Amino acid sequence: MIPAYNPTTPLTASSGNVAAAAAAATLTSAAGRLVYLTGFAITGAGATAASVIAVTVTGCIGGTMTFNMAIPAGAAVAVTPLIITFPYPIAATGYNTNIVVSAASFGAGNTNAACVAHGLIR
Repeated sequence: MIPAYNPTTPLTASSGNVAAAAAAATLTSAAGRLVYLTGFAITGAGATAASVIAVTVTGCIGGTMTFNMAIPAGAAVAVTPLIITFPYPIAATGYNTNIVVSAASFGAGNTNAACVAHGLIR
């Protein structure tokens, strides 16, 4: 017996550039479809004061994932990008469920922050 063909379509989402605000990228599902997260990247520049922010991933099986990211002092100082690639796609908690990657505000004085998520929809 030949297994049924079940195509997947690549997905990407971006927060765009934000300044001193949360940056979120949403992989949007559709009726009867399942979204998978394959990875994400957080980039940007520092803020007036150094800090550590939380980057969260919601909507995936296993519950919320949290990653920490250091933000340097100085709006012109680049952050060390947080680039995560999972060894296998991580499924959403169910059909028609979005997966959201969100980085907290980098802080006052920040002028550039961005979040990009990539995955699949099946």
